[in-house]
Amino acid sequence: MSAEEPEDAPDAEDDDDLQYFVRIGQTDLDGTKSVERSLSDMNGIGQRTARLVAEAAGVDRTATFGRLEQDDIDSVVDVVENFSEHVPEWMVNRQKDFFTGETAHIVGSDLNEKRRHDINRMKMIDSYKGIRHKRGQKVRGQRTKSTGRTEGTIGVNVEEIREEQAEEAAGEDE
Repeated sequence: MSAEEPEDAPDAEDDDDLQYFVRIGQTDLDGTKSVERSLSDMNGIGQRTARLVAEAAGVDRTATFGRLEQDDIDSVVDVVENFSEHVPEWMVNRQKDFFTGETAHIVGSDLNEKRRHDINRMKMIDSYKGIRHKRGQKVRGQRTKSTGRTEGTIGVNVEEIREEQAEEAAGEDE
């Protein structure tokens, strides 16, 4: 070691082994994070699902994703793409699809596309939820009397009333 390098500095060869981006489907995942954290950044995969993916792939969930061997990365990708085969039916995010009747777990940009398609179908058939989506109102039964307002003030504007009263009082004094 030369005098300029600190002893606890990471080796240059460690940086060569690191894969900064891991691609699963249409999504780039951060290779500098742990397997569990990186997978949970993907649409359709939360913390619990990421933990199950790492377990099914036989990978340490706390390991840095970019430092894994290519075989381990391929096994993680395979488990993510075929997640519905590795878990019970109640755990997937797309049960009994409206058109196909199949049960699958959808991740990435496909999930956003399916969600948009479902909302458009609800709007077209004028279901209750579709009408709420069309109007831009709350869909899932939340209260709307006092929250979710897009224009104006909520309640009484006390400062404005006091200013008006002060102007009226000043007008009467003259």
